[in-house]
Amino acid sequence: MSPKVPTREDAYRLLTQYNQSDSLIKHALAVEAVMRYFARKRGEDQEKWGVIGLIHDLDYEQFPDQHCQKTEEILRANDWPEEYIRAVISHGWGICTDVEPRTDLEKVLYTIDELTGLVVTSALVRPSKSVLDMKAKSVKKKWKDKRFAAGVNREIIAKGAEMLGIELSELMTDTIMGMREVAAEIGLQGSLQS
Repeated sequence: MSPKVPTREDAYRLLTQYNQSDSLIKHALAVEAVMRYFARKRGEDQEKWGVIGLIHDLDYEQFPDQHCQKTEEILRANDWPEEYIRAVISHGWGICTDVEPRTDLEKVLYTIDELTGLVVTSALVRPSKSVLDMKAKSVKKKWKDKRFAAGVNREIIAKGAEMLGIELSELMTDTIMGMREVAAEIGLQGSLQS
């Protein structure tokens, strides 16, 4: 019997079972929204892309030293499809796994995982503290300042953009657009109303 297709509810239940950190849950919601945005733009399965985005850092709070490995174990124990597991693990390529992103879904996840972090920190230093009025050029300006959001691995974002064949500005715009859809949930509505 093949594993059932996991729903968003399945993913959210697992996510909140293993993560209590508000910032990690907001990050998962941001990545989910951006994945859904990219899926829509590319005519792909929004639900699948979103679920994979939501669950991608499942093990990070409890098992940071075994990131991706523990997620693989947990998802297997919950009978998740192999394709979903591989996609999730591939976002750690070159950092904590040797599973190279091959599909568009995997490449997008690999790329925007780090980029959502840069967008969040860029939004928080804006007067509005919002993604609703933010443009790619604001993120691009912060991109150049290596001391700003120093924990964000810009090499991964650049490599991912190259793998996807997307200009950095377009990638940043699409990421912002996806995050706008959940601005309130991720605390980035700021002083603006959507």
